[in-house]
Amino acid sequence: MIKAGIIGAGGYAGVNLLSLLLRHPEAEVVWLISEEAHNGKKISELFPHLTEICDLACGTLADVGKLAKKVDVVFLALPHGMALDYVPRILKTGAKVVDLGADYRFSDEKVFKKWYGVEHKDKKVFAEAVFGLPELFRAEIKSALLIGNPGCYPTASILGLAPLVKKGLIDMDSIIVDAKSGVSGAGRGAKQITLFCERNEGVMAYSVNNHRHMGEIEFQVGRLAGYPNTRVTFVPHLMPMSRGILATIYSQLKTENLKLKTKDLTILYKKFYKDEKFVRVYDTPCTKNVSFTNFCDIGVAVNEETQTVIVTSVIDNLIKGAAGQAVQNMNIIFGLDEAKGLEQIGVFP
Repeated sequence: MIKAGIIGAGGYAGVNLLSLLLRHPEAEVVWLISEEAHNGKKISELFPHLTEICDLACGTLADVGKLAKKVDVVFLALPHGMALDYVPRILKTGAKVVDLGADYRFSDEKVFKKWYGVEHKDKKVFAEAVFGLPELFRAEIKSALLIGNPGCYPTASILGLAPLVKKGLIDMDSIIVDAKSGVSGAGRGAKQITLFCERNEGVMAYSVNNHRHMGEIEFQVGRLAGYPNTRVTFVPHLMPMSRGILATIYSQLKTENLKLKTKDLTILYKKFYKDEKFVRVYDTPCTKNVSFTNFCDIGVAVNEETQTVIVTSVIDNLIKGAAGQAVQNMNIIFGLDEAKGLEQIGVFP
């Protein structure tokens, strides 16, 4: 039985992670940590849907050192910059780490500092981190001690782009990602932008040209393509729904690939992901089809008049975009079937 601790259990990603681990046949949640205001409170007080299901009380970050010694893996779901102070300490106890935040998603310190404005204090630990997108980096994940769990927008975008860039089919300077997210992606904290009256019956773009996930998409797509100067136009939007991400991705076919049709790329995508349990390829992906699951559903089409490839990629931002992918990574690093505990079917309608 894998013993696990969760830091950041009071947030949306943290509580979804807890829910998955409570149902996992080979995992046991030993302790929870949340913000100072939650110290001593039962998790069921913060989330009443867990009443009589989980009554673990929340500790605080001051307890990390002693608590980490009691578990095999620690999950962190903290705002960017905070994990840097705790991950090195946790690793010294022998526990493995899956960080759902942004602090260990880049293998280039300069790129991380550009997007997050923070210096890594422990260069050795930084160098050990593996980007945890299993469908693309499984071999590295297997032997990792520290996983940088991908962001939600990057997960949908990178999986949507990977077959095109790995095969060298598109102009790398032409990538546009138009993405929509449910409001839970903004976290549980109170903000004007996420108030019901602000978001209901309306859609808005935000962080145009400077959303931090743009840097993550550029970095990892460039890494896949062997094209480190990749630039992506990325525009996120908030939708009046609780959960889900739809990334619509546009790019231009290279001149030598202009004969490719929709059916050709559909075959390519199905072949590329044929062994991937959590990627499905079909014509019209919809966020409803992946709600509460670890699936990424992808559709691809070619506009033959403009030589534009159009990819649609959908995930549940809290599962494949956060907690589910973290569990998938845990399964891999502990040698389990990576679908263990993630077999749930989507809730529809």
